[in-house]
Amino acid sequence: MRVVLLCKYDGSRYHGFQIQPNNNTVQAEIEKSLKKIHKKDIRIYMSGRTDSGVHAYGQVLHFDTELNIPSEAWIKAINANLPKDIRIFAATISDNDFHVRYNSVEKTYIYKLYLGREVDPFLINYVGQHSFDFDFSKAQNSLKYFIGEHDFSSFCSKNSSVEDKVRTIYNFTMERDKIDSNIINFEITGNGFLYNMVRIIIGTIQDVAKGKYKPEYISEIISKKERQFAGPKADAQGLYLKEVIYDSEEINNFIKREMEN
Repeated sequence: MRVVLLCKYDGSRYHGFQIQPNNNTVQAEIEKSLKKIHKKDIRIYMSGRTDSGVHAYGQVLHFDTELNIPSEAWIKAINANLPKDIRIFAATISDNDFHVRYNSVEKTYIYKLYLGREVDPFLINYVGQHSFDFDFSKAQNSLKYFIGEHDFSSFCSKNSSVEDKVRTIYNFTMERDKIDSNIINFEITGNGFLYNMVRIIIGTIQDVAKGKYKPEYISEIISKKERQFAGPKADAQGLYLKEVIYDSEEINNFIKREMEN
């Protein structure tokens, strides 16, 4: 059977999600737990990899198993062997043709940006930092230029092997945090994201906010389709995978129900 998991993790201690030789990763920790349960290697698949230091509220995973274990028991069994900064918080059984990566149709990321030269040490692993003057109005005005279908080659790392760089952004918002007004919360939803795309978008908005160029220049950056014209990558630790939506009503209902609990 195919088991689908919802996972949240603090990425501060990990070299990203995807397994790497000689590096500690979220995938490696989960697969070690599954190996203890199965007494053999079990491969998990993710909705999308996250980089070193990046976090997740709603990463979606699946693996195949011959064990007949109820969904709730999977949560307890896997978590029993995981570090406390990685938690499986929901599980369900899906059709064997469902794939957490290839059946996804929409993803939402959150980026938390701290404004100021001195970041609270208790926030340092969970926010990006902007040390310069930040023009909130200019930054907000720049968001609209990302909405819609575009070739986002300018907002993709050069070492990406993906040929088709056309993606559609459905929604993009920013607002001051209700608890700490020094934090700006960005939320971006699209049908998919290129390697480092969200971080480069945020880095470019930071350039707009400090007056390097006007918001409307975003359209020109997009049209150039060259990485060199966009801003730097924003800090990894401010990025969170919030939610993934699928072409399966059953899986979407499962995700919605569990994310709201």
